Amino acid sequence: MPIDDTAPETRATDPALLVLHALRCAGAAGLARLHAVTGLAEPDLESQLIDLGVEGLVTRFSADLPDWLLTEAGRAADAERIAHELDSAGARGAVTAAFDRFLVLNPELLDLCAAWQLHTVDGAVTANDHSDPAYDARVLDRFADLDRRLAPVRAELAAALPRFDRYRLRLTHALERARAGALEYVTDGTASYHTVWAELHEDLLTTLGKRR
Repeated sequence: MPIDDTAPETRATDPALLVLHALRCAGAAGLARLHAVTGLAEPDLESQLIDLGVEGLVTRFSADLPDWLLTEAGRAADAERIAHELDSAGARGAVTAAFDRFLVLNPELLDLCAAWQLHTVDGAVTANDHSDPAYDARVLDRFADLDRRLAPVRAELAAALPRFDRYRLRLTHALERARAGALEYVTDGTASYHTVWAELHEDLLTTLGKRR
């Protein structure tokens, strides 16, 4: 089931800033990854990347790879533009409060990822080979519970800055895929719940101008 790419957050923020900030939070990425992160169509992404490249804000990772990444000028431009977006929306207080609530949940996410990757059998901790579906189901139930408790935080963020609603779509998609049997959507790969959560964490830090 694909992510609904018609969501309003992709229309609420300047597309150039969406692309610039996606590269800031996700790192080097190609068109498919940027589409997943931003919801923008690939032709629109190509156009934005060309324009940003002309400005010296992005560059290709290498001649042999399709990935793009920020230049140092791009990182500085993103910091300036994202701070301007935050303050123009009068959203700094709301995003700060939501971030504080996110930080309360973040250690639990890390614990759940460890529980997904490691399994204690007969007192010995071993890599989870996913041969125990009952164990996996229990961990996924805990992920679902955590996601329910994150929902009000996501809602607060989306109300403050609509672009944050993209994380709701991506996290929901990852959890649905995992519960349907695509277990790589828990901690493996760029579309996994863990990866999207980490990008949200990085986005909050960057938006507020904070360091880890």
